[in-house]
Amino acid sequence: MDYIFIQDQETLDLVCARAARHKAIAIDTEFVRTRTLAPALGLVQLFDGHQLALIDPLAIDDLSSLTSLLVNPDVIKVLHSCSEDLEAFLATFSLVPTPIFDTQFAAGLLGLGTTMGYGRMIEMLLEITLEKGESRTDWLARPLSDNQCRYAADDVLYLLPAFEQLYDMVEARGKLDWVLSESASLSEKKKATMPAEYAYLQIKNAWKLSSQQLTVLKHLAAWRLTRAQQKDMALNFVFKEAHLFELALRMPQSKGALSRIHCLTPQERRLRPEILLDIIRQGLEEFDNTSSEAHIPRIKRLIDFPPYKQTLARLKHAAAEIAVEQGVSEEVIASKKQLNQLIKWHWFDIDECRVQGLKPDVLTGWRATYFEPVAQAVFN
Repeated sequence: MDYIFIQDQETLDLVCARAARHKAIAIDTEFVRTRTLAPALGLVQLFDGHQLALIDPLAIDDLSSLTSLLVNPDVIKVLHSCSEDLEAFLATFSLVPTPIFDTQFAAGLLGLGTTMGYGRMIEMLLEITLEKGESRTDWLARPLSDNQCRYAADDVLYLLPAFEQLYDMVEARGKLDWVLSESASLSEKKKATMPAEYAYLQIKNAWKLSSQQLTVLKHLAAWRLTRAQQKDMALNFVFKEAHLFELALRMPQSKGALSRIHCLTPQERRLRPEILLDIIRQGLEEFDNTSSEAHIPRIKRLIDFPPYKQTLARLKHAAAEIAVEQGVSEEVIASKKQLNQLIKWHWFDIDECRVQGLKPDVLTGWRATYFEPVAQAVFN
């Protein structure tokens, strides 16, 4: 199918108005995210079953007709593995599409394969093999070649007929609400933000640190996250996570001590030493000026709790029973990571869900119906 490349508002408004009359539209994005914290949107692909449009967000100042379409409650937005697309929309428009039908989740729900790639899904459902020759394109560069545009167009051209098959099968199973709810829950997670003061919770091996070292790490991680947001830099391009941990572990308090931390990259060493030393000093002062009762508690791991294995086993057993009852795989019901998230929620005073204002995955959306009584039985 031929596509149109849209770089003016008038054509965009017309295409979006026509698309709004359809029950469902296929959507995809192309973006660049190499050194940046947020993805830079380079292209939006849209197919309503009649017109395939490639929308250039770099050329159009007013994209309100597109954003209105994205949040139109009467039009299902069909995406495949939508997690990164949601981030691109949030970064560019400060919104996420709704309602969303994620074909990857639908395929997993139907037992066709968990985390199935788009090409494999199209091959299975439509018996069409897609070319992947332009996957490394710089989508911010202009002009885009016809080959690049056709590669992008294929991502929505075949998505809509695949959706039609999956929609019918999911609806026949009575699980349409699961698919729509899954994406809605994911959208809420994407919109949540990690408070800078709790960024240290995401640092690997933080459990090895003392309360004093954790206080230093808290200041270092908050600085790194804030700088990344201000500069739109990927976190590890601001300062590598492992090196941040090393600073908190050794807590250098002089330029000489800082220079003896040999793992630091040339870019990290180009930072003025005073910046890092001042952050470390702030952490040490907070620790010294805080009562022992108010110190950051050492981070515990689930395996440090004697009842952990038994509790996880009970939750896995419950998830397996739900899976059999609902006729789906256990992976769809809950992963080990999601069950651990639930355990932390009940056992820890501070956890990543709580500080972001979220609930564990299994207590949100369609899973809550099944897991709320399970959680009550296990943890009470």
